[in-house]
Amino acid sequence: MDPEEAARQTAKIWSTGEYADLSERLRPAAQALADACAVGAGQEVLDVAAGDGNFAVACAAEGCAVVASDLAPGMVEKGRARTEAEGYEIEWVEANAQALPFDDDRFECVGSVFGAMIAPEPELVARELFRVVRPGNTVGMTAWMPGGTAVEMFDIGRRYAPGGPPAHTPDRWGDEDNVRGWFEGLANSIDFERHSVVWGGESPEQFVAMMEQSAPPQAAAKASMPPDTYAQMRAEMLELARGWAGGDGAFEIDAEYLQIVARRRG
Repeated sequence: MDPEEAARQTAKIWSTGEYADLSERLRPAAQALADACAVGAGQEVLDVAAGDGNFAVACAAEGCAVVASDLAPGMVEKGRARTEAEGYEIEWVEANAQALPFDDDRFECVGSVFGAMIAPEPELVARELFRVVRPGNTVGMTAWMPGGTAVEMFDIGRRYAPGGPPAHTPDRWGDEDNVRGWFEGLANSIDFERHSVVWGGESPEQFVAMMEQSAPPQAAAKASMPPDTYAQMRAEMLELARGWAGGDGAFEIDAEYLQIVARRRG
């Protein structure tokens, strides 16, 4: 697929769904990344592939001047509405993580929480993140761990994707060796930590229902797939969630991710 068409399709998918419930589950990872990046009052910060702004809000709460960017117009609308409602003055911009519309060396911190990892060209993402951050300053990311809980669920959806599974999967960013390769020549230090966020629900059925309402790829699949195909995919997701729960009752499970904090070469 042509890269521009691929970007349009991605923007369309990620404009789907309500997102707020899923965002709330991911919010602790954004706060942890802001803490690890040691953001502080007066800094200018960029949130890349921001979703509805978890990292942006965490940084704005520390007194930073924040720009939040996302490829999906619908997500930018959600994020702008959320941050205005919460009382934060955050600038929202439609932007591709592989071609950021910002000057070189502008920001004192650039972060992305489960966002930039989705872009299909990791090398371009790495180059752009480090291009727009000032020398000696911080780039932070989170990404799902290969083989982890979140990846188990998302892998089911990928198997049903039109044209087959994509060549790039976000959990490639959860491999430290990959990150070192993509950051080579850009970072003078990289710190890795393994963390988790809690997934769960009142039941496996309630959890899967939340995902199909709130997670953009699953919401888009429900809207676009033939009903029989979607029902089969959903049944696999429900079976997986029942395995996590050990039945049909309430459950909580850790969704593992890698936290990456790097310093740009001076």
